[in-house]
Amino acid sequence: MRKHSLIWKTAVISVVVIATNVIGNYALKRGLEQVGVVETWSPLPYIRAFTHPWVAAGVTFMLAWLISRLLLLSWADLSYVLPVTSFSYVLSAIAGALYLGEKVTWLQWAGISAITIGTAMVAFTFPETVVLAPPESEQESEE
Repeated sequence: MRKHSLIWKTAVISVVVIATNVIGNYALKRGLEQVGVVETWSPLPYIRAFTHPWVAAGVTFMLAWLISRLLLLSWADLSYVLPVTSFSYVLSAIAGALYLGEKVTWLQWAGISAITIGTAMVAFTFPETVVLAPPESEQESEE
């Protein structure tokens, strides 16, 4: 039962991690294209950039990405989380090509294909290999 629950919650939060990363990066890129190049030591242009709606949305999604990734890392192995959530790189490249007009070379597509294959291979493994002791409250209730 615990195994089945772990697989489902890991799958759901992995999708959240991937989606928030892709949406956040897309929004940041779109917003920063509109803001323009910021090359100064003065904090004011950076503060102005944060107030742009697309940049603000991107920052919000990246914050959600960080929180969901921390949640996922709290129970799943790093060796599982990093490869599986790297699928966001694939989706980000596709979003860049489709929605931002970026040119993706055949070599980049080959690398994206390799990431996809690696992600699929890791996704079919169990997300946790380290068995942690149950919290003290659970140990007391068992006695």
